[in-house]
Amino acid sequence: MTASTGLHCLVTGATGYIGGRLVPELLDAGHRVRCLARSPEKLRDHPWAGRAETVRGDVTDAESVAAALRGIDVAYYLVHALGGGSGFEDRDRAAARIFAEQARAAGVGRIVYLGGLTPAGIPAGELSPHLRSRAEVGEILLGSGVPATVLRAAVIIGSGSASFEMLRYLTERLPVMVTPSWVGTRVQPIAVRDVLRYLVGSATMPPEVSRAFDIGGPDVLTYEEMMRRYAVVAELPHRLIVRVPMLTPRLSSHWIGLVTPVPRALARPLAESLRHEVVCAEHDIARYVPDPPGAPIGMDRAVSLALMRVREADVTTRWSSASLPGAPSDPLPTDPDWAGGSLYSDRREREVDASPAALWRVVEGIGGENGWYSFPLAWAVRGWLDRLVGGVGIRRGRRDAARLRVGDSLDFWRVEEIEPGRLLRLRAEMRLPGLAWLEMYADPLPPSSRNGDRGGAAQGARYRQRALFHPHGLLGHLYWWSVSPFHAVVFGGMARNIARAAQRLDEEAAAAQRTPALAPAPASDRPPSAEVPGVNRPPGPDAERENP
Repeated sequence: MTASTGLHCLVTGATGYIGGRLVPELLDAGHRVRCLARSPEKLRDHPWAGRAETVRGDVTDAESVAAALRGIDVAYYLVHALGGGSGFEDRDRAAARIFAEQARAAGVGRIVYLGGLTPAGIPAGELSPHLRSRAEVGEILLGSGVPATVLRAAVIIGSGSASFEMLRYLTERLPVMVTPSWVGTRVQPIAVRDVLRYLVGSATMPPEVSRAFDIGGPDVLTYEEMMRRYAVVAELPHRLIVRVPMLTPRLSSHWIGLVTPVPRALARPLAESLRHEVVCAEHDIARYVPDPPGAPIGMDRAVSLALMRVREADVTTRWSSASLPGAPSDPLPTDPDWAGGSLYSDRREREVDASPAALWRVVEGIGGENGWYSFPLAWAVRGWLDRLVGGVGIRRGRRDAARLRVGDSLDFWRVEEIEPGRLLRLRAEMRLPGLAWLEMYADPLPPSSRNGDRGGAAQGARYRQRALFHPHGLLGHLYWWSVSPFHAVVFGGMARNIARAAQRLDEEAAAAQRTPALAPAPASDRPPSAEVPGVNRPPGPDAERENP
């Protein structure tokens, strides 16, 4: 199929885990794609951004939805309020109705929706709120008057999915597990590759087809069996699993939040969805989207593929790609004398005996396994405190060890702006009595400021760092003044150690150039912490590569 004969598709939820992977699949299938996003700038750095159209809007705003649906053949509805707090069912219901009404008015040929697999024979009132809401959204879209395909999946196994991350960290970190009774519930997992294949194939279903389809892989397993199978594929020792019936989904979500990077707000609906057996009742989807050889993909193969992506740092989207409801989202005020209230700041600046390129590599590689270059214990404690109050904590890490793009989650920050080689601005998503940002700049020194002898650096650089905080109410002001005495240690040490790490990179590059090509470069036996106290080593030159 060529672009001239392809369909015009609208994708909502393109900043999320599935939506961000679906867009390039649709483009590769020859379709034209338009993305509806509340923050289109989050999509600008995706590899496929230049091939797709992006419009600003929200599924709860009828006017923006109507504008986005003009001229659309197939509309993908991939919006969920997972972890959405109280009232999320009402919001899901209202948004689905708006989308259904506007799709019918725009003459859309088909709606495609990815929902949850609901257990057979269980009354709606006994389902978890999130499964119940998924089912209701599917019914609203099927009743829209527009032909609709509702795909119902259970646990999705793929690199970066919340379900996979939960399975991975529970199994890897706990050789002996005290588990809730739901680990004995049978589920039918599905590989994310098959989910995407069904989503793309649904676009060309005959117009007379309008129904729900169960989608799943070939294996039906208990969650305990899934953990054991994961351990085998990941080559881990045998896991001892002991079930404890009194662990409710609510208690389980706290347990998952402590052990895995998945926060409690997201872990709870995942755990609740496992209370009942979720197994496909049919495989009718194959009539319209035929299974190629080797598909659907089995559990072991799905885990193997996901682990390969994780180990190769080739995770294109993660569960954290979409912001959790309630996370701060206001952009940084552009007016330094902002009329909206107080804006506290902590500024640091240092001249760096390294090239701007080396300094930028350290800045862009910050967080995750590379750390924050100052007082690791303080960052870890702040992350634990955030988890205890229901925040995301510091363990989300990063999608890619060396590269960042707008919208990426980075521990308990999110990338709000990035100017490659110059600026990284992070917005805090931790629980705070206000809004916070952290800016880092890598600037070349003007010629008049450069030292004549800078070792391996082609020129000097200036590192600038700015932490900003907009307090909410008296508690916000008290928070700032209570933590400001520690800024010299945390932010001052951060600036100092980033400068040292950049200088070390340039020195290593210069040493490598002086080393004969046939002789291996000498390896240091010192741990990274011995080179710069309290600092994790930034990614080396071999980590600097493009994402596929």
